[in-house]
Amino acid sequence: MTLDKLQFETKYLSLDPEFYELTKPIPLNEPYFISFNPEVAELIDLDEVRKDDATFLKLLNGTFIPESAKTFAMCYAGHQFSHYAIRLGDGRAINYGSINGWNIQTKGSGETAYSRTADGRAALPSSIREYLMSEAMHHLGIPSTRALGIIGSQTKLLRNTIEKGAIIMRLSPSWIRFGTFEYFSYLKEYDKLKSLTDYAITESYPHLENKEDRYYQFFSEVVERTAKLIAHWQGVGFCHGVMNTDNMSIAGLTLDYGPFSMLDDFDFGFVCNSTDKAGRYAYGEQPNISYWNLTKFSKALAPIIDVKKMEQKLEDYGSFIYPNAYIKVMRQKMGLEFELNEDMELIENLVGTLQDAYIDHTIFFRTLSHYDGERMPIFELAMNPVPLDTWLTLYDKRLEKETRTHTERQNFMLKTNPKYVLKNYMLQDAIALTKGGNFSRVEELLYIAQHPFDELPEFEKFAVETPEHYKNVTLSCSS
Repeated sequence: MTLDKLQFETKYLSLDPEFYELTKPIPLNEPYFISFNPEVAELIDLDEVRKDDATFLKLLNGTFIPESAKTFAMCYAGHQFSHYAIRLGDGRAINYGSINGWNIQTKGSGETAYSRTADGRAALPSSIREYLMSEAMHHLGIPSTRALGIIGSQTKLLRNTIEKGAIIMRLSPSWIRFGTFEYFSYLKEYDKLKSLTDYAITESYPHLENKEDRYYQFFSEVVERTAKLIAHWQGVGFCHGVMNTDNMSIAGLTLDYGPFSMLDDFDFGFVCNSTDKAGRYAYGEQPNISYWNLTKFSKALAPIIDVKKMEQKLEDYGSFIYPNAYIKVMRQKMGLEFELNEDMELIENLVGTLQDAYIDHTIFFRTLSHYDGERMPIFELAMNPVPLDTWLTLYDKRLEKETRTHTERQNFMLKTNPKYVLKNYMLQDAIALTKGGNFSRVEELLYIAQHPFDELPEFEKFAVETPEHYKNVTLSCSS
């Protein structure tokens, strides 16, 4: 399909006008193409589009809008750093509609009714970070929004310094957030709350449409998807940085990449967001914050769902839904086939060991994937190898209860523990080169993002320990 034949559906506009505001994108000045993602293009049947297609540039910049598209911004609220904000919405994202079940937005397309005092723009650094990281998360097997392409411009933006504006086109099965439900619930507009819930069920949970208790089942499945998502984040060492309820997806997706980070040296208390002075969204706090956010989601749904049933589901979340999801992820990372009660203790010991060892999170698990009883390759990774020696003794005893051979376990683990993750210093290098007109690093990182488990000799430099002065740096919301 060519760009001029794109057929958008705009089902969201069937909801009450309070759910959205029709708006037009405001083009950037002197736009230029940075990167195009053919893999994502296939999701919406854009198999005939070339990355140098001038119409593609116009599509992202908003100077070409297909006839079937109707551009709008979505309304929602949310708890930001625990404080309720009654009206947020898409302050810099504009929706075009959906194709093949993928809802398409441009981010950075100018002011909307929800921009408040902001300019509705996205800076080049944050846009490159989201473009690459959303693709990396998907290929790591973690539910995420996707990105089709990115353009830069000469439009100047005032952030911590003067930046240039950029736009990414991103896709998602749903852009509905916990905060969307909060908006209508807090305003006591319960009919609209019901229509939103019906819409969300049709869009993301269609198997529930004809169930008598579909509203509770919807809540229940959001809880379970959230548990799996956070467990994957913890397992791969991903720090979101801004887990506000308006950044939590009802479809269980990683949503809105702000000041995120992958762990360098393992640090349970690492905070990647420089504005999060209290450490609310620290890496180790993400499971607790997900529970807190789900409680706010349940409060929003309380007018239409039995409160006691939701309270029980939330209690189950803390008691076994999330813990079981996390244990499953960690068993896979350790190459364990059988489920034994002792595994939780082994995992808890591992977390403490990594904290004490001063060791790169990703490299440790990739090296463990090659483990055959020889400990020195793992010891050489750590500043303090002593706790690793103790833990590996426990691990050896646990492996004795498995029936897999070392080779079978290693092959499984090499498909589970990535060799490549996108660390912030890599992304910063790509940003710096792009500002100078060199887009090659963006393309290189896009490639390794799409092949995280492969051996790529030509990109070996991206699989080494993070340089000391770049380890676990923090970023602001405008980074």
